[in-house]
Amino acid sequence: MNELTEAARLLIGEVTDTRREQEILSDRIAFVELLTFAGPDEIVAMLNDVTEKDCLFPVWARNLAYRLACLQRPDDPDLLREAAADLYNFGPDWDDISQAMTAEADRIDPQGKIQQDQ
Repeated sequence: MNELTEAARLLIGEVTDTRREQEILSDRIAFVELLTFAGPDEIVAMLNDVTEKDCLFPVWARNLAYRLACLQRPDDPDLLREAAADLYNFGPDWDDISQAMTAEADRIDPQGKIQQDQ
């Protein structure tokens, strides 16, 4: 397990956490620092790992992680679709952004849309 994934796991369940606020803040800062300099492969691996094991990974951290990965790979239709699907799950405030991301992925890779429709 890499540093980013370890930092991400510390965020899981922070809502019900009994630790002091300072410790939680410290974990958030560490996560953001590691995420800021992580490559897209590392970010996606972390997201897959933490969301597979626990759905309580904070939405703000998921959104930030996907945003940074998509900024590094703006022409990756699979990543755009994955990020759009995740964002859609936490709408409806972000549904329009999710739809725009899906439309961009379909523009980049029209064949991927056909495969998903099947």
